[in-house]
Amino acid sequence: MTRRNIEGSRILITGASQGIGKSLAAAAARRGARVLAVARSGNLLQELSQDIPNERGILEVVQADITRPEDRRRMVEVAVQRFGGIDVLINNAGVGATGHFAEAGADRLRQIMEVNFFGLVETTRAFLPVLKHGNRPAIVNISSVAGKRAIPARSDYSASKFAVEGFSEALRPELAKDGIDVLVVCPGLTQTNFSQNMIEQKARMAMDHMRGMSSVEVADATLAAIERGTRETILTFQGKLIALVGRFLPRLADRIAARKVRALFAEEIANRQRQRSMPAAAQKQSKVPG
Repeated sequence: MTRRNIEGSRILITGASQGIGKSLAAAAARRGARVLAVARSGNLLQELSQDIPNERGILEVVQADITRPEDRRRMVEVAVQRFGGIDVLINNAGVGATGHFAEAGADRLRQIMEVNFFGLVETTRAFLPVLKHGNRPAIVNISSVAGKRAIPARSDYSASKFAVEGFSEALRPELAKDGIDVLVVCPGLTQTNFSQNMIEQKARMAMDHMRGMSSVEVADATLAAIERGTRETILTFQGKLIALVGRFLPRLADRIAARKVRALFAEEIANRQRQRSMPAAAQKQSKVPG
């Protein structure tokens, strides 16, 4: 992996209007990078450009939806026109949802995969020709701890992040011949509006994102990983522990997760067991001599 400097680098960041993406754009610009911030919300992008003065670096914005082919082409055109290309592509845009798989419709999974996986993959495809001419180029995929160990009631989101992990692993050796690094960053709980912006929230057990790292801390860790050329970065102690247990003690992880789910559905399980036992009990009563 290649070491690089943030200062002077041309960096494109998707999902840059809020949360981790916004903090990444601000931190990179303050450290002297030339940043192209991409997001669907034009209003939030304008707020970002006003909040971050062009002191050491440059921050420009482009309104685009990574799931739309025409928008991806425009992102490339704007990057070439304004910066002459890019050196680092940070695929950060993402959406989520909570709720058990059996209780959800097919559209939920398709929406999540469209943004978190297909949008990321096709944005990468669009920028590969440009990245090949970049200075110490890198692709940075923002995954999640849920991409290392799937989380109950977050099956769709976990699946999308597992897909990102697999794509990144395959792409890394493929692009070695072109001198393009592929880095993955896996945040744990992060203090953002991610949970408020979810497609759907039906999980019985909510996760307190406010107990996690701040988006600024995640941004700083991501930029440090880019500078060092770190292949994979897993954030937070809890995140590292989850990934470690999931890798080396998968049965234990399964038991812990299953126990928590059963506890949440204890009343439903008890009712189902009573219903199953009722016919047998009634049959026994009917055999008792009257």
